Order: sequence, then C-alpha cells, then structure tokens
Amino acid sequence: MSVKQRVFRWLAGQFGRPHGLGGHLAGWVMAHRSSNRRRNRWAVSLLDVQPTDRVLEIGFGPGIAIGELSRLAIQGQVYGVDHSEVMVRQARRRNATAVRSGRVELRAGSVEDLPTLDEPVDKILAVNSMGFWPEPVERLKELRARLRPGGWIAIVSQPRCPGATERTSRRAAQEIEAALKEAGVSRTRVETLALDPPAVCVLGVNDEWTQDQAAGSLSHDLALEASIRLCIPDHRGVAQRGEAERVDVEAQSVALVLDRDADGTHAGDVGLGRAHLVLLGVG
Repeated sequence: MSVKQRVFRWLAGQFGRPHGLGGHLAGWVMAHRSSNRRRNRWAVSLLDVQPTDRVLEIGFGPGIAIGELSRLAIQGQVYGVDHSEVMVRQARRRNATAVRSGRVELRAGSVEDLPTLDEPVDKILAVNSMGFWPEPVERLKELRARLRPGGWIAIVSQPRCPGATERTSRRAAQEIEAALKEAGVSRTRVETLALDPPAVCVLGVNDEWTQDQAAGSLSHDLALEASIRLCIPDHRGVAQRGEAERVDVEAQSVALVLDRDADGTHAGDVGLGRAHLVLLGVG
C-alpha cells in the first residue's frame, strides 16, 4: 500500500468515526465545506419540520442539521445520537443556546443502541451515516419503531468514494429505498441535489403500526375509555334510539368517543385515535 493510499484510508476512517486530533480536523472540514452545509440544509427542508415536531437525527456530525432542525422546531424537541465523542462536543458547542434551553439533546451512542424516548418522534434524519450501520435493514426497523404513525424518515447519501459519479448516487438511492421498504416504510420517494457527485435523499412514511406501537396505543385507549365511562351517566334512551344526536351542551351530557383515522395520523396525546366530543341526547 502506497503512502497516498494509507493517508486516504486514515482520512476516510476519521470521517467515518472521528476521534483524536484527526477527528477534530474532520469535524472542522465537515462543518465548513460548503457542499456539506448545503446538503444538510436541503435535507432538513425536505422533512417539512413543524414548530412542535419531535425530531431525531442519527449521526449528526458537527451539528449543522441539528441547528437547522432546532431553528424550525421552536416548540418541539430535537434529539441527536452520534458515535463520536468529538462530534458530540463540537455539535453541543455549535448549538449551545438550544442545548442550554433543553430543546436539543445530543448523546454519544450508536445506532444499534438507541436511547429510549418517552414518546415516538415525528421525523427522523440520517445524513451520510447509513453506510456505516451494521445490518441497515434491522437498524431501520428499530428506527421505524420510534417513529409515530404518519411520521417521516429521510436517509441522505452523497457518495464520497474515489471516482463517485451520478451513477454512484443513483445506485445508492436504489439501495436505500429497497432497505426502507424492507423495513416497512412506505410511500418512498427520491430527491436529488445537484452537487458533485449528486446528493440523494430517500424519504418515506411510517404508515403502519409496529407491534409495540399498537400495544401501547391499545392500552392507552382502553385506559382512557375506562376513565371516561366512570364519568358518564348511563342514558338508556340513547341505546334504544341507536344514534347520538348533537344537541346543546348545557342541556345534555357529553361523552368522549375515539375513532380511528383512516390515514393513520394522530391527534394530541390520543395516539392514533382522534378525539371527538359527541353530544349524547338524554333518554
């Protein structure tokens, strides 16, 4: 192996897992290279982050996308996991104000050992990190389990291997899309950013419940239904009529009834159930 090849391999290793002095240098390059900054901002824009969204980024590097996410999710929460302690320190410094406010939480860790979150997130982002994951499909399944039904995931790749071309990027997009579909993500689409080589972003939606999400929502709904029943008097006349009449609140009793949205979206803390106030007539 030539000296040039050894240097390239060392540099590639630093970008994959930054550590030590070389890791600090790699982080500086990633933070200041114009194509990197443009790619990260573009990726965030594709996710259409809303002010109250909860967002998770895997492999956040020096924290460029984290800054964009926190700027948009001003009433939400941004989580980040990166396997490099050097990158965690750089990203925390770069996003110090949001970290101090509690809106951004950055941790050192691997995609194989994700942190436990108190509730599912609305969006997930990974930029140029999936190529380093062991068993990518399994990792995507685990990420999907942390994504709310109707939530979006975006996986970005800009191939950096020697000789990478537009064809290399297209092939990367095909591989990512196939992995997402195998992991149960649907409605996938591919977006391309004109860089050299092009950056590709594959987006998809978590349209189906995982077993854990279904069990959690069912137990939540059953508990809510039980608590509602304790508060509502038994109006026998309603059962005989067979339908609920919408009437004046002051004259009638109110019950909270859950019905499932066909598109899998959720409202508030009811999970997939959408809460409706149905005014039940007194029999």
